[in-house]
Amino acid sequence: MKLIVSAFACAAILSFAAGASAQTARPVQTFQTSKGPVKITPVYHASLEIEAGGKVIIIDPAKPANFSGLPQADLVLITDIHGDHMDPDLLKAESKAGTEIIAPAAVAKTVTTAKVIGNGEKTTWGDWTIEAIPMYNTTESRGPKPGTVFHEKGRGNGYVLTYGGKRFYFSGDTEGIPEMRALKNIDVAFICMNLPYTMTPDEAADAVKAFHPKVAIPYHYKGQDTAVFKKDLDGTGIDVRLLDWYPAA
Repeated sequence: MKLIVSAFACAAILSFAAGASAQTARPVQTFQTSKGPVKITPVYHASLEIEAGGKVIIIDPAKPANFSGLPQADLVLITDIHGDHMDPDLLKAESKAGTEIIAPAAVAKTVTTAKVIGNGEKTTWGDWTIEAIPMYNTTESRGPKPGTVFHEKGRGNGYVLTYGGKRFYFSGDTEGIPEMRALKNIDVAFICMNLPYTMTPDEAADAVKAFHPKVAIPYHYKGQDTAVFKKDLDGTGIDVRLLDWYPAA
């Protein structure tokens, strides 16, 4: 019996250690604001978690993102209908009693409990202000078939979240559209880049130069060379941070 108990204890310790190790390995970014720190944890691809003021926001929880060791969401933001952004099963797993969801109307057709906001609209949640920013494609030659695009204008939302005087931009799936270039006073920008769905690292860097955030972090970049993005922004004064969004299984 002692041997059995000991085996279970060892297994539990090893499991905890593995979870702790995975959590430690996440490239967490912390930003100071007038209301206290905002901690942003990259999880996978477009999935991430934000912690501030004792509350948790998750953006685009979608498999194979692994939120092990992270708290469930008080609020979930969803950008679009594609499976790497909207995943009803993982959304349910990362929600708890009272979790709120904000999403565009196209998402709410599936996630029927979501509060809908559309491009250009704004809402508040606790100490956060949430703005829905357009995200869409303009290059039809990259679309799924001639004359179409992967992301139609008006369907999905990027988001600007403001907390304690700091503004955080999450682009969603987009090209370097005029609405992105016109953004003002962005402190931290999470910028997508992957073909054929969004844009190249060079195109992303060109768009970022236009609105000049203090910090720029590539995400949703699978298969792209983010070093190109960083090199393009050398000398601009923008702090480019290359993080690992695709941890080994």
